[in-house]
Amino acid sequence: MSLLEIKNLHVEIESEGKKILNGLNLTIERGQVAAIMGPNGSGKSTLAYVLAGKPGYTVTEGDVLLDGESVLDMGADERAAKGVFLAFQYPVEVPGVATMTFLRTALNAQRKLRGEAELSTPEFMKLVRETSGSLGITQEMLRRAVNVGFSGGEKKRNEILQMAMLRPRLAVLDETDSGLDIDALKIVADGVNRLRSPERGMVVITHYQRLLNYIVPDVVHVMAKGRVVKTGGKELALELEAKGYAQYVGEAA
Repeated sequence: MSLLEIKNLHVEIESEGKKILNGLNLTIERGQVAAIMGPNGSGKSTLAYVLAGKPGYTVTEGDVLLDGESVLDMGADERAAKGVFLAFQYPVEVPGVATMTFLRTALNAQRKLRGEAELSTPEFMKLVRETSGSLGITQEMLRRAVNVGFSGGEKKRNEILQMAMLRPRLAVLDETDSGLDIDALKIVADGVNRLRSPERGMVVITHYQRLLNYIVPDVVHVMAKGRVVKTGGKELALELEAKGYAQYVGEAA
């Protein structure tokens, strides 16, 4: 059984009635890192939001199965407890909530939903210190409000810290490279690579091949006009970098 199976998925934006995904089919296996590339407006971020359960999107047809179980009737918190994680393209600031408090609340909320005991303060502190240290995140950053005053690279590292703490089965990274210089990109990519696991699937959404020099995918999918139009190995990303998306947009018409 595949970790994630998306079958003939059709999605509209509720407020506009605009159709974004048009019969999308996609399978992600355990241990697989799958890159999703495509031009602006192809539906990449919409797919990420729908997987995570973000409100404002209506699934009109199709299904999304995680370990064979449909997640479409689950709220975002239930999906997170089942092991779905979304790293945002533009992480939001949460004034007044310390990063440490946010992490502990999120982690224990998921454990509670799964029927697991909450981590004690000493257990949590040990875990967060070990995890943040491996990502180059200082204790001072952990005491600050979530993403407030953080640089672009710090915000993205904070997202990877959340992923490392929550240990999802399916991690979706929505344009993690957006706004990062090369040094910050390498740090974030290193954090992601540390979290590769035989039991964890990752979906890496990006416009550019550059990120895939550092997070090398097992498979590359090209999206255009709301569906996957081409699948190949990592060399497909190099082809897209050289030739662009025009031929695939034409095929999707």
